[in-house]
Amino acid sequence: MEVPIAPVALRRAGYRAAHLGLRAYWFLLRPHTRAVKCIVREGDAVLFVRHAYGDRSCWELPGGGIKRGEDARDGAAREAREELGLDAVDWRPLGTVEARGRGKRTTIHCFETHPPGRDLTLDAGEIEEARWFDLTALPARVGLDARVVLAGLLGCEVMPRSGGPAPRAAGAPRSKPRARRSSG
Repeated sequence: MEVPIAPVALRRAGYRAAHLGLRAYWFLLRPHTRAVKCIVREGDAVLFVRHAYGDRSCWELPGGGIKRGEDARDGAAREAREELGLDAVDWRPLGTVEARGRGKRTTIHCFETHPPGRDLTLDAGEIEEARWFDLTALPARVGLDARVVLAGLLGCEVMPRSGGPAPRAAGAPRSKPRARRSSG
C-alpha cells in the first residue's frame, strides 16, 4: 500500500471538501453512479467502517466508486486495498442492488471475501474507525448504501435511522428492498 505524504488532518479535510462538492453535483445533476461494496466476513461477523467524511456517525460497508473503464471486481479489490490495506484475492460476486438517495441513483456491485484474519491497515485519512459486527447485532446507525445491501442481498432486518421509512431499492415496493442478483 502506498504511504500518503499529506498529514491525516489535511487529507480528511480534502475528503470532506470533495464530498461536499459531490453532494452539490448529485443534487444538481441527479446522476446514475456505479459503486462497489465489500462484504468482508469472518464467520457471521462483517466488517463495517465509519468514514472521515459525509455522515461520520453512520457505519457503512467498505467500498466506493468504480473508476471509468474499471471492472467492478477490480474496483472492490482496489477499494479494500486502499481503505483497509487488505489484499484479498478471492472476491465472490454477491449481486447488485440499486439505491436511491442523496440526489442520485447508484448501482452497487457487491463482492464478498473471507480474509485470513482480522489484521487491517486502515487509511486514517479516509476511515475513522473499523469494527466487526455480527449480522444478528448490527450497529445502531447504518448508512443508506449498507442498509440497502444488507436487506437486499443478505436478507438482514435493518431498522431505518431516525424512525423514517425503511431503506428501499429503486423500483422496489415500499416494504422491502429488492436485489438484482448477477454474477458481477
